[in-house]
Amino acid sequence: MPIDVIALVLFGALLHATWNAIVKAGTDKSLDAAMIALGAGLVGLAFLPFLPLPKPEAWPFILASAVLQFGYFQLVAASYRAGDIGLVYPLMRGVAPLIVATTSGIVLGEHLSAGALAGVLTISVGVLTLAFEARHGSRQAIGLALANALVIATYTFVDGAGARASGNAISYTLWMALLPPVLLFSWAFYRRGTLAVILHVRYSWKRGLLGGAGSITSYGLALWAMTKAPVATVAALRETAILFALLISVVILKEKASIWRYIAGTIIAAGVLVLKLA
Repeated sequence: MPIDVIALVLFGALLHATWNAIVKAGTDKSLDAAMIALGAGLVGLAFLPFLPLPKPEAWPFILASAVLQFGYFQLVAASYRAGDIGLVYPLMRGVAPLIVATTSGIVLGEHLSAGALAGVLTISVGVLTLAFEARHGSRQAIGLALANALVIATYTFVDGAGARASGNAISYTLWMALLPPVLLFSWAFYRRGTLAVILHVRYSWKRGLLGGAGSITSYGLALWAMTKAPVATVAALRETAILFALLISVVILKEKASIWRYIAGTIIAAGVLVLKLA
């Protein structure tokens, strides 16, 4: 793989970990998550006039994905309220591929190869290693992170099928990004009131746009890289976001971490690499 492709995919992984850190560091994690979604939607909106509409058969997937993305952002916020990013982020990102791998035979009729099975087992070891760290972590945070891993796995299946049906994966992705902020802010207005939401937007809009731009740019860089290199290799490199999140948690957010968190993050990232390359 060319060095420029590797560098850009790693940069995208860093962006993904960074917007999660923005939510974790914010004063109001639910509204911060909504702001990230809004930022991604606004950035995507700028490019929609240059792309074709998804095919009609893709719209049910876009609507289903919007609901799942709403749940995803809510669980991201709840997870970061309950626990450290260094624990929550690896669980969300590491367990989701495990769920996809073990259920793809039922959902898609795809059977695991020996390499894929090795990846699944490696991820399992990483998750079990996190149990050592979990002794000092919140059970609620762990539960929320695992619930979000299930949501991530579900929208992975939905978006995979939707992108195939759409005729244009980029167009599908950008249209999909428009609906979650509508749902998130509607919920926020209902639960928090108009004044609280407007005040938060007024004081946090820069962070929201920055994080949202990072979120959608991360995915855009991956799509570009997939035109230059094997998809499996690019997808595996993206999972280095797990390790970036661990570094951010310690260096920037000043979270305390035991050796088990570093070991677990490394094993999970290695397992996802094996799984993606299988």
